[in-house]
Formats: sequence, structure tokens, C-alpha cells
Amino acid sequence: MRVLLGMCADDSRAAVALAVPVLIGIAADPHHPHRAAALSGLAAPARTRYFGLASRDELLLHRSGSQHEALDDYGVEVTGYPAGWSVAAARTAITAGTSLLLPLLEDSDPAIRIDASYALATATSADASHTVRDAFATRFAVEQNPMVVAALVLATAETTRAHPHRSAIAWIRDLWQDPAQTPEVRLAAAIGWLCLTDDPAPDTLHTVVAVLATEERARTMDALPWMAAVGGNEPGLLRCVRRMLHPDEPDPYSDDPWASQP
Repeated sequence: MRVLLGMCADDSRAAVALAVPVLIGIAADPHHPHRAAALSGLAAPARTRYFGLASRDELLLHRSGSQHEALDDYGVEVTGYPAGWSVAAARTAITAGTSLLLPLLEDSDPAIRIDASYALATATSADASHTVRDAFATRFAVEQNPMVVAALVLATAETTRAHPHRSAIAWIRDLWQDPAQTPEVRLAAAIGWLCLTDDPAPDTLHTVVAVLATEERARTMDALPWMAAVGGNEPGLLRCVRRMLHPDEPDPYSDDPWASQP
């Protein structure tokens, strides 16, 4: 297990992608001592070039693993294999293992439910995407943990970006506008909606984000793997806000000495 997760951290996707079915089996076993680690690690090979990417065009970008030509520009990984091949293989394995991963949305551990959402959002086929999106909606209706609900919103947005669905987009738009929702859910919905539309962000969204996206809350939301992946020297949520709503502002954490120059 440590070897597999280490290879994933080193971007050895070609090797880890082949192990995704095994990791799914471990994650689905309620008695396995390493199920949480297996689940948290199996989604990474299904994504690539996503660390630090937080713009509307980049976040939640999910190209179909069945279209290998769409993955060609992912470059070559450290093993020498095209990274797109490994991503496609991992997503295909997750799609095939959807029936094993779906029950994890009802696990007693909130972290398991979050990571299950993160993994399931990469399922590639239209049929699997429809099944997964319905499962997210079902769990959303009964979920009590605000962070898990936020994860379900981002997962729905990701699978909807891969397979557009008007009702889902409208639902996510309504969530960030709904004051009855928790701040975490409204912020996740605002980020998700911005990734699903080219429409300019309305003033109401700017206001919602300005009021709710405190640094303390942003650090708490780094518990969501989507946010953790885009962070770095600043919380992921704040990086998303800056890149999506204020794209012309220089990166205050950039190592480029010319970044703040006109």
C-alpha cells in the first residue's frame, strides 16, 4: 500500500493506474485497515495537471477517458509513458468499479464519503455519470455534514462538466443563491457554477463570496480534495476566488519577481 501511494505521489501513474481496481476493492472492504488510504489514493491517477489550477477553465476539467486523443496534451509522465494513457486507464477502472464505490457515499466516516465523491466524479461514461449524479443527489438530500454536502456539490459539478445536464447546472446555481444553505455549500456551489458557465459572475455572487469566503473558512474547506489540490501557499478556496473572480490580479504568492509589475 505504501509503495502504491508513494508512486502516486511521485506521479508514476502508469503503475498506479493498473492498481486502481485493487485499490477499489480495498476501499470497498469495511474491514480492511487501509481502506481510507486506498480510497484517498485511487482518484489521483484519474486526474492530471490539476495541482494549483484554479481558473474557471481549468478547475473541474474532466475529459472523457474514452477519448484518448483528448488526453494527448497531458504530456509524458516520469515513467516515460504518455500521461493521458494512464489517466484514461484509471478512469476506466473507476467507471467499472462504480457499483463498489457508490455504497461508500453512505459510510459512517465523513472523510470516506468525501473521498468517495471525489473518486466517483471521474467516472467517464455517460451512463455511469448519470448514475453517479443521481447518487450524489440522493445522498445530498439526507447528508447532515456541511463539508460532505459541499463535496457532493463539487462532485456533481465535475461530472456535469464532463456530461452537461441543464437541471444540474440550474440546481447548483440555486444553491449558491439560497441563504438557507450552509456557507460551505454556498461557496462550493459558487465555484462549481462558475466552472459550468461562461456567464459573467453576477454582483450577487461576488457579494456571497466576499461575505462567506473568510480565510478561516477557506482553511477548513481544504479538507475537500478539490480545494486542497489547488492551494499551496494559500487556501484553495481563496485561490479559486482570486483566479475566477479577479483574474487580472497578480498572484501574491508567485515566485516570479516580475509578476506584480505592470
